[in-house]
Amino acid sequence: MELLIVVGVIVLLVVIAGIYLWSTYNSLVTLNVRVDEAWSDITVQLKRRADLLPNIIEAVKGYAAHEKGVFEAVTKARAETLSAQGPHDASIAEGHMQNALKSVFAVAEAYPQLQASQNFLQLQGELVDTEDKIQASRRFYNGGVRELNTKIKTFPNTLFVRGLGFTEREFFEVADSAAIAEPPRVQF
Repeated sequence: MELLIVVGVIVLLVVIAGIYLWSTYNSLVTLNVRVDEAWSDITVQLKRRADLLPNIIEAVKGYAAHEKGVFEAVTKARAETLSAQGPHDASIAEGHMQNALKSVFAVAEAYPQLQASQNFLQLQGELVDTEDKIQASRRFYNGGVRELNTKIKTFPNTLFVRGLGFTEREFFEVADSAAIAEPPRVQF
């Protein structure tokens, strides 16, 4: 009878451990997919902003064609954003993009006719909307990364999750926080 109780306890412990491993694995897979989805949302919004920039540049160029350096900086930042691979590269590109956008809008402030242009005002509105979506996507991504990293680092998960192929993910933090401390001013 004692042997039956010992075997029953061992079987129960194995079943409990199996259920724990199964639920932990599934929750880690879910969190991993959520982080991938959130990163995809960020890249979609960065691409949307990059697609808006040529239109904004053309609108400003019509009034300030002599500001070649500003336009080159935006073009370079746009290319850097589109070619960014992962959160680290994207955060560096994001800082450069914010600085370039501030320069464009600083140039635009000197031209009242441009400020009154319906096309330019519409582009500004779309850019503001896109910037808001980028911030929201970034918060969602970083929240998912936080949840995933916490699950990976907590005990007893830390003992076996790396063996299952799960690793901590990188937050999307802008390298130059001063560049985004104030968003580009697009009001005229």
